[in-house]
Amino acid sequence: MSTSLNPLGFARSRLSALWLALFVVVASAHATSRWATLEAIHHLENPFNLSRPGAQGELGAYQFKRTTWQMHTRVPFAHALDRSVSDAIAVQHYEWLKRGLENAGRPATPYYIALAWNSGLGAATRGRAPRVAHDYAERATNLALEFERNSTRRFADVR
Repeated sequence: MSTSLNPLGFARSRLSALWLALFVVVASAHATSRWATLEAIHHLENPFNLSRPGAQGELGAYQFKRTTWQMHTRVPFAHALDRSVSDAIAVQHYEWLKRGLENAGRPATPYYIALAWNSGLGAATRGRAPRVAHDYAERATNLALEFERNSTRRFADVR
């Protein structure tokens, strides 16, 4: 196997391995951040996994509205009560919000994801989210940071 050198003097195979490692680290960090943000949203929305509908008919761990649920799946809305199905739809919704925020020039931070989750993407990107949604986003951000810290500690303890 021959490896050619690039202008920096690194063998291409080593440079490729470094890029791959960087990609894995960044992707892993994104997945951790997404998990922590979604766990924070679940904690705020339905921490006890109650099965009764919310005030506006919301269901499940993330208190999806029927219209939000139907944006991402054809699975019947009643399946929002199944945590594994609800988790999968939450990831889809998170990614949809993330793309919408980035397209609007907003950072896809836990704060903005939670703000858009609570007030809607349009309100979050146009700066029209109500104060209560900003309070929700602050609480979600604090919880997400704590969940990330705890997961990092657990990972460090395993090593």
